[in-house]
Amino acid sequence: MEMPSAYNLAADVMEAGRARPGHPALVVLGERDETWTHADLLAAVERRAGGLAALGLPAGARVMLRVGDTPDFPITHLACAAAGLVPVPTSAALTAPEVAKMAARIAPALAVGDALPLPPDIPAAAPGDLDGAPLPFDDWPRGDPDRLGYIVFTSGSGGTPKAVAHAHRAVRARRSMWDGWYGLTPDDRLLHAGAFNWTFTLGTGLLDPWAIGATALIPAPGTSIEALPALLARADATLFAAAPGVVRRMLRAPLPPLPRLRHALVAGEALSPAIRADWEAATGTPVHEALGMSECSTFVSGSPARPAPGGTAGFVQPGRRTRIAGGTLQVGRGDPGLMLGYWEDGAVTPVPEWFDTGDRVEEAGGAIRHLGRADDLLNPGGIRVSPQEVEAALAGLAEDLAVGTVTTGSGAVILAAFHVGGIDLAAAEARAAERLAPYKRPKVWLRRDALPRNANGKLIRRRLA
Repeated sequence: MEMPSAYNLAADVMEAGRARPGHPALVVLGERDETWTHADLLAAVERRAGGLAALGLPAGARVMLRVGDTPDFPITHLACAAAGLVPVPTSAALTAPEVAKMAARIAPALAVGDALPLPPDIPAAAPGDLDGAPLPFDDWPRGDPDRLGYIVFTSGSGGTPKAVAHAHRAVRARRSMWDGWYGLTPDDRLLHAGAFNWTFTLGTGLLDPWAIGATALIPAPGTSIEALPALLARADATLFAAAPGVVRRMLRAPLPPLPRLRHALVAGEALSPAIRADWEAATGTPVHEALGMSECSTFVSGSPARPAPGGTAGFVQPGRRTRIAGGTLQVGRGDPGLMLGYWEDGAVTPVPEWFDTGDRVEEAGGAIRHLGRADDLLNPGGIRVSPQEVEAALAGLAEDLAVGTVTTGSGAVILAAFHVGGIDLAAAEARAAERLAPYKRPKVWLRRDALPRNANGKLIRRRLA
């Protein structure tokens, strides 16, 4: 992948829009839509970058973002990079203690927030208060593409969140997804349903459309998942991106005609065959799934040009450096989208020559079959079981279903199927007996009002029990 020797991620994102300044860059979909052209967006970033530069913070200083799902979030993120600073986006759902712990990890020089909890003892400012004399696009600092560009925190689903340090080049590396997953064009109108701080939303829903000169569509804050189908139709969306859990909830009611929609993009957790089939039946469009993580964005996917064979996650995207070793997928240090390392004790801990993603996979005719997370394996009765494998076998039996373990009064750990809505137990057990070895079959079936999921619809497996 071609990488300029002097590079700035914000300039890379904004460059294409400069050639079509009057084209819509961002549409906030609400009772009264709010439209920003590419010229509007660039001007907003230049003003905020100028205000940040006027603060006199040292180059590379971290700026913690505590901004909700509004245009101020991506504007401030890009403005930090444009001013030579390092943005650290964080979830709007974090509590004050969680924010304080994260701040202690990264030692930010500034916190930018609206009405969200802010870290203690850190200088803070509201987004709009930072606007100043514009810092022109041509004056944004370009430099080594391998220098620190931004930091994101992992979800913490496996324990304590890690601070993932990415280079500026990671944004240019996202271009592997344009053909390898999206089929993205400058005339697309992409609607993404997810929190802005999530790298899936920030990258796929905002930065990538802008980097090609396309239009990002975002639901106004407070928009329900049930309202998304109507927004897709009204906004003439050509692409839709979301977590599988969001798609599942959308399919509870009939969808309106979506004549301009070409396909959907999903990531964040495994897409069940039932959800895929229901989406395709309801919309007449395919779903393209991707496998990725905070440390490397997405790097395996199906695409319009090369759909994933059934039962696989797709193909390694062009320009990626991967291998399978010991049954897990690894990403090489030469991959342009791989993180620099984890931020610890005021510095980056470099990645090894091969970074182990923890994804259990196998090669299948050139494609990658995902077998679950190495750290997500269940261990009922001392035998390891992939919950994704069991869930795929039981897909469609209930409105929502996930597999975990419970501990009995005697201390035995047994496999459990947690489900939402009614279930035909006899049919469920017959399905399990037909498709699963005895040790993979749930021993109990537990009904729940809802399964634990985060704001982006991703299952929090550790909270099932």
